[in-house]
Amino acid sequence: MRTHVYIDASNLFYGGKKSLGWSVDFEKLHHYFRTRFQASEIYYFGGVETHTFPFDYLTHDTVPLAELEAHIVAYTEKHKDTLTAAKLALLDRHLTQVHFYQKLAAFGYQLILKPVKTYTDENGNQKRKANCDVEMAFYLMRDQDDFDRVVVLSGDGDFLPVLKHLREIGKEVLILARGPRTAREIRRFAGDKFMDFTDNLRTHLERIA
Repeated sequence: MRTHVYIDASNLFYGGKKSLGWSVDFEKLHHYFRTRFQASEIYYFGGVETHTFPFDYLTHDTVPLAELEAHIVAYTEKHKDTLTAAKLALLDRHLTQVHFYQKLAAFGYQLILKPVKTYTDENGNQKRKANCDVEMAFYLMRDQDDFDRVVVLSGDGDFLPVLKHLREIGKEVLILARGPRTAREIRRFAGDKFMDFTDNLRTHLERIA
């Protein structure tokens, strides 16, 4: 059975170890999908800090990691004498994030990355987001003729119309998500096709330091 996997990183992994309670080994996760479901494509949708990198939405479907890495390194070298220690530390964290995504690509994930945007909420607080819901919904629809079964790692209720459509045209839809972060309508839709990421997979996927 042809199987694709679509991972909504902002929904599933939001808060990292502090929220999940344990660290995910992404190489083990990729291996799990390959062996458990014989998945041929595993997509990872997430946000990346781009700093001053001139990302062009019209010419790129995802942030080009090699170009972003070169940009951050060159910017840091050019301005190292004037940057504060805090700014240098921030750039180093951005570079570490790029290296993390490069590892994911090396494991075999297909990355769809958007720049993290900063905005001011109604209370005047600075917030950051990189919502990839539209991109993930688009890829699910775009690829619908290429899979018979789809594993969706998200509990976001916004995906319900797409998931209902996929089931209506005969696709098997499995939901793998965190119970507390899964919308009620997604749980109802999935029924026995819902798997709780936290309860079922820690022993298989936990990263051992």
